[in-house]
Amino acid sequence: MPIQTTYIAYYRVSTSAQGRSGLGLEAQRQAVHSFIGSPPAHEFTEIESGKRADRLELRRALDFAELTNSTLIVAKLDRLSRDVEFLSRMQKASIKIIFADMPFADSFMIGIMAQVAQWEREQISARTKAALRAAKARGQKLGGDRGSLPPVCAAGALLSAQRRRETAQDRAAKVRQYIEQARDEGHRSYRNIAAYLDRRGIRTSRGRAWTATAVRRVFIA
Repeated sequence: MPIQTTYIAYYRVSTSAQGRSGLGLEAQRQAVHSFIGSPPAHEFTEIESGKRADRLELRRALDFAELTNSTLIVAKLDRLSRDVEFLSRMQKASIKIIFADMPFADSFMIGIMAQVAQWEREQISARTKAALRAAKARGQKLGGDRGSLPPVCAAGALLSAQRRRETAQDRAAKVRQYIEQARDEGHRSYRNIAAYLDRRGIRTSRGRAWTATAVRRVFIA
């Protein structure tokens, strides 16, 4: 039996452009509802310019989609940011995104956008290396005392451990806002909060149901 997909919808309009573009909130809702055949599990709505990468509701929608292992659905591609930072975050979080007007864009269009971002990073890296080679050719001393650096393997292990800690802390921060919602609704014990998170569809970092111990770990992370 196929696993049913859970959809999280994100809608956005700009206060100045809403009337001219015809991309009103209701039109976006109709496009999303028509595509999936029913209302999505959760909807996030924002009135903000698409030029801003730090949109609050977009961040909440992405966080909730990640925590619930859901698919983020947007009516049109231009309702979502094409900012490189957003693409990087989306790739790290492994969030699936589809567009109601271009369903293929989840694998095709976003892939192209990511490739362009990667090309830009490679160009910057190439220019930096060329500048270093030119400086070395002029006799300029580069770097410091390499003898004081740790071994490559040790450095790699430290970096890997640091990234794991940062990932765990980032996810814990996302979960805490829903824990606070549970507390605001009167759930005080770790066990009751765990049940609240499960009802919201939020899973642990390993995709498991919550336990009192797992909730406690989030508090001290």
